[in-house]
Amino acid sequence: MTMRQVKQIYSAPNPHWVGNGFSMSTVFSYKENAEQYSPFLLMDYAEPTLFKPVTNARGVGTHPHRGFETVTIAYQGEVSHHDSTGHAGTIAEGDVQWMTAASGILHKEYHSEKMTKEGGMLEVVQLWVNLPSAYKMAQPRYQALKAQDIPHVQLPNAQGYVRVIAGDYANTSGIAMTYSPVNLWDVRLNHAGTSHYAIPEGHNAMLFVVKGAIHLNNSDIVRQHEIAILDTHGDTLTLGSMGDAIVLILTGEPINEPVVGQGPFVMNTQQELLQAFDDYDNGKFGMMD
Repeated sequence: MTMRQVKQIYSAPNPHWVGNGFSMSTVFSYKENAEQYSPFLLMDYAEPTLFKPVTNARGVGTHPHRGFETVTIAYQGEVSHHDSTGHAGTIAEGDVQWMTAASGILHKEYHSEKMTKEGGMLEVVQLWVNLPSAYKMAQPRYQALKAQDIPHVQLPNAQGYVRVIAGDYANTSGIAMTYSPVNLWDVRLNHAGTSHYAIPEGHNAMLFVVKGAIHLNNSDIVRQHEIAILDTHGDTLTLGSMGDAIVLILTGEPINEPVVGQGPFVMNTQQELLQAFDDYDNGKFGMMD
C-alpha cells in the first residue's frame, strides 16, 4: 500500500449568492486547473444558512446546461427541481439529485414548498461532473437518489459509516449511474479512531470536510470547510477522526480531453461551445412547463 500524498489544503472561499436561495462558495473550478480535478469540473458548497418563512420560494430561475452533470447532495433542508424533460422532484436531508444535462436541458432549483412555508436551515454541496466527448450530446437523464436507498458500509470499531453514492467502497457499489469511473463517498464519523480508504491508482482524488476536522494520512489536519487535493500516485488514504465529522471523498478517472467552458456550458472545443449558445438561443433545449 502506498499513501496518497497531500498536494494542497485550503479553505472554502467567501460565499456569493446564486439567485436568492443559495449562499454558495466555489471550492474548486476547472477554470483554475482542469486536469487536476478531472472528471470533476466544479464544486459549490452552501454553508448552513437559516432561512425565514416566506410566501414565494427562493432559488434560481430557469437556466440551461450542456455537456456535463450536476450532482446535488442535501445535508440540511430541502431543494426542489424542475426541468425541460418533465422531471421534477424534491431532495431532503441525505438525498442526492444526479442530473445529466448532456445534449441540453433547462432547469430551475428552489426551496421546497415545506421549507418556503416553514423556513429552516439549508446546507448542500453541488458538483459538476464532466462527460466524455462521446456522451456530451447524449439524451438528458435524471436520477433521484433517496437516502434510504444509498448503501451504507459500517466502519470498524463502530467509528461510523460510509454512504456509497457512486462507485465502489469495500465491495459495495453505489446506486448512481455514471458515464466514467467516479467514486463519491459520504463519510460519517462519530468518534476518535482511524479508517482506511482504497483509492484507485491513477484517479484524481480530493476530500472536503463538511463538518468537524480530521487527521489525514497521519500528517495533515483538515478542518471544517477545507478541501485537500491529493497527489495522483498512491492507493491508500487514512482518516483519523477527532470526533464527529462529515467528509466527502471524491475520486475519478481523468477524462483527458480538452475542456472549453463558459457559463452553463462545458464542451471540448470553442466551436461546440458556440453551437451550445446558438442552440439555446434558438430554443433547442426544450421548454419549461
